[in-house]
Amino acid sequence: MTPPFSLSALAAGAFAAAFTTSAGAAERLTVTASHTLDIARPAETIAIPWARVNEALPHALNQQLVIKDAAGRVLPYQVTNLSPLAKDPKFVGAAYGELLFQHDFAPGQKRAVFTIEKAGASVAPFPAKTYARFVQERLDDFAWENDKLAHRAYGPALGAPAPAGGDKEVLQTSGMDIWFKRVPYPIVDRWYNIGHDHYHVDQGEGIDMYNVGTTRGAGGTGIWDGKALAVGTNYKQWKIVTNGPVRTVFELSYDAWDASGVKVSELKRFTVDAGRYFDRIDSTFSFSGPAKLTAAVGLHKRPSDKGQEVKVDFTENRADGTLVQWVTQSSLGDFGVAVIVPQEGAVNFAADERNALVTAPVAAGRALSYHVGAAWTRGSPFATQRDWQKHVAEEAARLRAPVSISLSAAAR
Repeated sequence: MTPPFSLSALAAGAFAAAFTTSAGAAERLTVTASHTLDIARPAETIAIPWARVNEALPHALNQQLVIKDAAGRVLPYQVTNLSPLAKDPKFVGAAYGELLFQHDFAPGQKRAVFTIEKAGASVAPFPAKTYARFVQERLDDFAWENDKLAHRAYGPALGAPAPAGGDKEVLQTSGMDIWFKRVPYPIVDRWYNIGHDHYHVDQGEGIDMYNVGTTRGAGGTGIWDGKALAVGTNYKQWKIVTNGPVRTVFELSYDAWDASGVKVSELKRFTVDAGRYFDRIDSTFSFSGPAKLTAAVGLHKRPSDKGQEVKVDFTENRADGTLVQWVTQSSLGDFGVAVIVPQEGAVNFAADERNALVTAPVAAGRALSYHVGAAWTRGSPFATQRDWQKHVAEEAARLRAPVSISLSAAAR
């Protein structure tokens, strides 16, 4: 048996120690996941670089694996790709990135063990719980979802001027939208197919009731100069990196805009995991001149539809890097939205007329990582403002204390 080693399941390049196998090929890879918190950690994603899997199980194929938990239950999994153009003539997974699967840590459970083996035959695809796509038929929307929420960003066609005499909708914004779901199955394609008017009415699957306009919506970004917020417009290009069933990763790029005399462009990378109310976003700003600028992540102060708003509350926690919003509505249920910027000691708060903001310094070419989440009282277990605040605090704690992984490989 090879000695185990530890890594952060969330940190890039976390495998610091070399993984070596015994002289004979192993038949089983054992994975031990552990953490230090007492809280539950539902839908914790375990990520293992494929190179470590191939070293333990040579020539393993991404569609021919069996992953089991300690009770013997077979777990859904995903193998991400580095590039669809990569060649792999020796069948060692040269094009693969990571092996992903998930575990629900119960309160007080700080350790879980899993086994990975070759299946000997192809296994059927697992139902997708995450999904993203370019929606050309709806004016270049880009939409994404997991089993908890759906979102969208607005593309070039929506921002283009309407032809003379036409009634085309025009909206120029880099704000982010939310679609609140009641159901765990995918709804993005279904809702676009039934038409714009229909998904603004709850027909049992959820509703698009979040008002974005030209605000930051739920997690849009900009550059803050201490007095005013400078923002871009609709995304220019998109790229899907991997697309479910456990994790979807995609990128949206934004053309340069003027921020107090500095031209700034942005590339956002979204990581969307199954079972989670929060997405991770890594925003990389490109600019020249200043060593740093102040980036801002915003929430719309008045996101309810007309006639729905009753009350909007915000709470700020600098230690956690959290801005938490709770929206009380007249008849469509209440909802919470939150931003987490896990940069200890660097986070501040600001506001303009329409947006509440979390701010943090950024250097050119260096990603600002933040997390955006939301939940609806009619489609989540969070029935009250206190429930939502507790969940956000626990999500911030998860980010500070990532799960560690150790691997060991042996013949049976």
